[in-house]
Amino acid sequence: MKISVQKLDHIAIDVEDVEKAKTFYSDLLGLKEIPRPESFDFPGAWYDLGNIVLHVVGPRKPALGKHHIAFWVEDVHDCAEEVRKAGFDVKWDSYKILGVDRFFTSDPEGNRIEIQGAERIQ
Repeated sequence: MKISVQKLDHIAIDVEDVEKAKTFYSDLLGLKEIPRPESFDFPGAWYDLGNIVLHVVGPRKPALGKHHIAFWVEDVHDCAEEVRKAGFDVKWDSYKILGVDRFFTSDPEGNRIEIQGAERIQ
């Protein structure tokens, strides 16, 4: 099966000082901050850019290599199977987003990639 990416969902960047970043993105650039999932217990902010979201991610312990790009796919579970078959690791994320299933992998150069799709109802 060939994986079909439907869109670029978000870009996440690392920051050391979330408040300074919020001043830059909200006050200077005028981006609209939107709520983050309640399960996210680490500092950060999300900004709605229309068809994509910017995630500003503050420091976490242990550091997880937070910067990444995220793709939305039609069936995230089928995609995870294909990624595994291709020899790449699949790590399902423990921070729940309502209605979304997602995992992380890395490209051949080690860049962190998030793949997400609609939650599969059992």
